Amino acid sequence: MNMPLTGLQQDRGTAGRVVLAALVVALLLMLVPAHAFAQDAGGDGQALSPLPGIELTDGMDDYELPVQLLLLLTVLSLAPAIIILMTSFTRLVVIFSILRTALGTQQSPPTQVIIGLSLFLTLFIMYPVFSTVHEDALIPYMEGDVTQEVALDRAVSPMKGFMLQQTRDKDLMLFMDLADIEVFDDAEDVPLHVLVPAFVISELRIAFQIGFMLFLPFVIVDLIVASVLMSMGMMMLPPVMVSLPIKLLLFVLTDGWYLIVQSVVEGYM
Repeated sequence: MNMPLTGLQQDRGTAGRVVLAALVVALLLMLVPAHAFAQDAGGDGQALSPLPGIELTDGMDDYELPVQLLLLLTVLSLAPAIIILMTSFTRLVVIFSILRTALGTQQSPPTQVIIGLSLFLTLFIMYPVFSTVHEDALIPYMEGDVTQEVALDRAVSPMKGFMLQQTRDKDLMLFMDLADIEVFDDAEDVPLHVLVPAFVISELRIAFQIGFMLFLPFVIVDLIVASVLMSMGMMMLPPVMVSLPIKLLLFVLTDGWYLIVQSVVEGYM
């Protein structure tokens, strides 16, 4: 009885660390504008505060605790959007939504199930990245070994590496041209305001390609059923009444969920 309980506690602890790492990624990424204001004032060694009446702590690396709490509350309200646009969540939720439309099951599976499945698959896919952020950025920052700026650099690096692997060169070049950026010396130099939109449209392109491949066999089933019913003179019977159970049977017999999840997850490996 003790062994299953211990394993369950370990699983909960692992899941908690992954979620915490995901939140710290959002937190650290949103702190970029804050550090941009902390510039040297004419070389006299004093840092300019971005807000009136707010001073930096000794060493001019971190803000005072009230300001940090204000930044944290602001970031937590924007964390969902940041995590969605910088992880595999977008591709997953679009594919599952197209699959539900192709099956013609209206609200089955429900939207909550699709979002939940996409979220946990995202945590599974992003686990190596979040683990790196947790070990290299979150733990040293929580222990006070590094400042916010160093923790930010350590957290952004693995996220940029993941997004660059999944971003098409053509999409990245598009936003580089729009931002009047000619070339980067290193992948670490790619700014987030260029990389994130390029990553998102690359994910949408792949999601729609996979969605088309999923939609095609179900469309063929609908066409065959409609042709058979029309040839039999059963024009008053909606084809969807006959094609829906056939599509569900076809999807179950081919173990559709297993194949789709396997192909999508392996696409990130």
